[in-house]
Amino acid sequence: MSTIKDVARLAGVGVATASRALSGNGSVSEDTARRVRDAAAALDYRPSSTARALSLQQSSAIGVYVPGFDGHFYSGIVATIDGVLRSVGRHMIAANGCGIGTTRQLDLDGIDFLIGRDCDGLIVASNSLDDDDLERLMERVPTLVAVNRRLAVHRDNAFCADHHAGGRLAARALLARGHRCIATVRGPQDTPDNEARLNGFNGELARHGITVRPEHSADGAFDLPSGDAAMQRLLAAAPGGRPAFTAVFVANDVMALACISRLVQAGLRVPEDISVLGYDDDDFAPYTSPPLTTIRIPTASVATSACRHVLNLCYGLDLPVTRDFPPEVVWRASVGPGPHAPMECP
Repeated sequence: MSTIKDVARLAGVGVATASRALSGNGSVSEDTARRVRDAAAALDYRPSSTARALSLQQSSAIGVYVPGFDGHFYSGIVATIDGVLRSVGRHMIAANGCGIGTTRQLDLDGIDFLIGRDCDGLIVASNSLDDDDLERLMERVPTLVAVNRRLAVHRDNAFCADHHAGGRLAARALLARGHRCIATVRGPQDTPDNEARLNGFNGELARHGITVRPEHSADGAFDLPSGDAAMQRLLAAAPGGRPAFTAVFVANDVMALACISRLVQAGLRVPEDISVLGYDDDDFAPYTSPPLTTIRIPTASVATSACRHVLNLCYGLDLPVTRDFPPEVVWRASVGPGPHAPMECP
């Protein structure tokens, strides 16, 4: 493998001159620069990334932490960030939690792994770390940015859609279609984004004098098996297997898909007997049967702006960053009219 010394010898210059010519840092005549480039091409010379990092005091890599790579949510965030980094010639080092321990400890260990790789900046998606954890991490890595959560102090370094508004929209959508007796399939109750969407949903119902009965609410874990199990519990609590609720709000689209499947297996029609409203607008939502009405959360836009903000912090770029990510209702076929008059929700 050729070295910078070999390039300098072939070009007839000193090592420092060859280095300046290849890096573009420093004064080198055009003729000398051309001879150095020709020598590097002839020798198939590839600069050492380690040497470049030491020279620039940058690794040109951004670390990305997610709890896992399965499922649509986190894999979508990683794919979006990868696209942004590629567009500006930067690399990604991705990590998840591994080993044993609490989810919080796994997250902290995974982030420590990335810090040890000398990443120029970090993008962290974690529901297990609290604000104090993230504030302490930002003292160590000022270029750390959190995705899908808000922070009380370093607000500019946190990017999140308005999940409370998303929950309100979900309630208004069902009320506007004439539904009053409504069930919910919730996500993990220790996740801030799930808490926000359910608070928004229940708060909007309460504003109209409506509450979700305890027997009409079941917990899930944002995956297919838990969505199926939650709907089974809701149906088991219904006399004769015929539920009193006419619509169900499901805290993410993956569980909504499982709910639709379980309802059909129970002999119920969607939306004629039970309407199903999802949350996220995953890429498969238009292809469920029936196509899923859902609350669109612009997760790709959140991840894009978070990544651009990190790049701006690390490399002095001026990439456009958005901080407003409004949710919206995407009407498809899984929500039909309820038994009551449509309710306007100003």
